[in-house]
Amino acid sequence: MRVTRSADLAAKLLLAALLVSALIWPDLSGIKGKASTARLVVYPLGALVVPLWWLVYGRRRVTRDLSGVGPSYPWTADLLITLPWLLDLVGNRLNLFDTITWWDDMMHFLNWGLLTAGALWAWAPRHRVARGLVVMVGLGFGVTSAVLWELGEYLAFVQTSPEFATAYVDTLGDLALGALGALLAALTVGQLWHRRPGPAAP
Repeated sequence: MRVTRSADLAAKLLLAALLVSALIWPDLSGIKGKASTARLVVYPLGALVVPLWWLVYGRRRVTRDLSGVGPSYPWTADLLITLPWLLDLVGNRLNLFDTITWWDDMMHFLNWGLLTAGALWAWAPRHRVARGLVVMVGLGFGVTSAVLWELGEYLAFVQTSPEFATAYVDTLGDLALGALGALLAALTVGQLWHRRPGPAAP
């Protein structure tokens, strides 16, 4: 748990540093011309989803840590949901999206897997649930969020960018990869929950 907490805090600090540097040196951020203003608003909000959810709702649940002896902050969920925003920003900062042909595809698959796993981990129902239900919830979250992301990209910058001519094919591929990432995450989390002893998910 300490390792997860340290990794989560480190990820948030690095994300914050990259966001600040993007404000100070926008030309070096890698997101100039890619809806940079929207990203500078959405990314910190994305990284704060779990803390805000915990303050409003999560801490009131009968959530138990791995030892089952009291309420615990969902560090694993927080880390999983923070990493996609960090990875995307690092990829843009290092210009990996434009220099490595498969980077964008990998990010859609990996990031939606991480987001879906994080959302499921935060959900963590009190009682044991069927793996099929976990998969359905995971796919529902993953596919819906992937569609919203693609819609946001289209409205923010794709329709006025040179990528517009190939946007349809690219969007279909991104949605498919996001759905596959969400499916793998849901299957993995469902299997982990099924194997864990006790009446509740972790």
